Amino acid sequence: MRISRSLALPAAALALALTLTACSSDNTGSDGGSADSAESGSTVVTDMFGDVEVPANPQRVVALGWSDAETALALGVQPVGASDWLGVGGNGLGPWVDETYDTDPTIVGTFDVDMESIAALAPDLILWTRSTNDKAVYDDLSEIAPTVAAPPGTDIAYGTTWDGQTEIVAQALGKVDEGKKLVDDTETLLADAVTANPEFADKTVAVGTLYSGQVGAYVRGDTRVDFLESLGLTNTPAIQNLAEPGAFNIELSEENISALDADLTVMFPIGTGPEVITDNPSIQGLPSARDGRLVVLGDLNLSNAFSAASVAGTRYALENAVPLFAAPLKG
Repeated sequence: MRISRSLALPAAALALALTLTACSSDNTGSDGGSADSAESGSTVVTDMFGDVEVPANPQRVVALGWSDAETALALGVQPVGASDWLGVGGNGLGPWVDETYDTDPTIVGTFDVDMESIAALAPDLILWTRSTNDKAVYDDLSEIAPTVAAPPGTDIAYGTTWDGQTEIVAQALGKVDEGKKLVDDTETLLADAVTANPEFADKTVAVGTLYSGQVGAYVRGDTRVDFLESLGLTNTPAIQNLAEPGAFNIELSEENISALDADLTVMFPIGTGPEVITDNPSIQGLPSARDGRLVVLGDLNLSNAFSAASVAGTRYALENAVPLFAAPLKG
């Protein structure tokens, strides 16, 4: 049940949105949430739209947002429904996720939310914490079950941070202590990576993709850029200065593809193999490419984990992507 809602403008999902995972199934609820409890024993969670009254110990969770499922799994909860944002197939979990399902969830849609399919799962809680932030969709979901959206202050589509997602999902599931441990342990790993890679400090980075022939780049507020900036790098002003309100990426024409040049350029393809980048004359003509400072994430599992922006994805990226980013900047 929704207690109150504040009006908010939905952030538009842009053409280069990278689809990502979400999954999880039944519950193993626990006490200990730091969110206020209502008289009924339910929990009040504040998201970007207001206060949501969530039943204590929810038994039928639908993890609809990007990485909501693997976040719930990391907290010991298995939703009955999940969205496969990355198109992984099967139960929607990528290999960077250590947890598994006892019973695979029903896979529901991502961009085209099928309200009837979700209602048929009889959820008592819907997680939609990383999404388009579309208020109309949110209202429809809230008619089915209490729905927890992005944390307050999220002003960009898919802009929920890995720690913000972990914290708000943990509140909704009554797993606040477990969520805090996940965040604290991951922040320790991030701090260790910063210490181990001082070469990142004061260096610029550009994060780009190639999708259906269109080159794009990501701006601050996108989880990939935020991850790299947390390591000490800075999104290159040539791209950041083109950012538009509410948008997590920009499109680059042939004329301004040079904006991708930076101390470190990171790129990955969407929907194709890495050859669309490695064989692209304009991209390979960038000074960063000529000097060996272009890192192409050609391994699909690695690029997906890098983009998943969950605790599991962040840890996988720290272990497997950070060494690739550091190598061109050492020496």
